[in-house]
Amino acid sequence: MSGNGTSHFKWQRITALLNLPLVIFFLWFVVRHLGASRADVVSSIQNPIVSLLMLATLANVFWHMRLGMQVVIEDYVHDAGSFKLAMFGNAIFSGGLFSVSAYAILKMGFGF
Repeated sequence: MSGNGTSHFKWQRITALLNLPLVIFFLWFVVRHLGASRADVVSSIQNPIVSLLMLATLANVFWHMRLGMQVVIEDYVHDAGSFKLAMFGNAIFSGGLFSVSAYAILKMGFGF
């Protein structure tokens, strides 16, 4: 993936900075709902602002994870076939985790 190192570096830093407030919000939400019933958690997630912040957190965390794993793959996988397979696996894994997590939030928040 030659030629996009600056862009990759920039996006790693941007997602890292965005993770700070988003993950703090997520941790606050989890701690606030420790011991709460499922109905209470769903009720909180039904607030559109909470749902959108949760989705933003998930999108940012999994994008940041994908970027970080890409760097590891680029550094340690040298065979062209294995490299392509690892990059594809990275995209499927991070995208899959986001999809499942986003579905859960959308199901609770908006009843999809």
